[in-house]
Amino acid sequence: KPDGDFCRRNIMLESQQVFCPYCGEQIDVLIDCSGGEQSYIEDCQVCCCPINFHVAFDQAGEMSLTLSHENE
Repeated sequence: KPDGDFCRRNIMLESQQVFCPYCGEQIDVLIDCSGGEQSYIEDCQVCCCPINFHVAFDQAGEMSLTLSHENE
């Protein structure tokens, strides 16, 4: 059985405000920084279009977040 405290200690969620590449609206998203470099799709909270998220980290550990249309 998973330990809830273990999960909270090992998942680093960072809140980010971003702009949807489709409708241009500002939305709040949670990024899981514990997974290292990753790509995934999340629907816009306003227009429901699928947004590609690409999360990367530089040598200093600073996060870089790139959003694009689904087919880019």
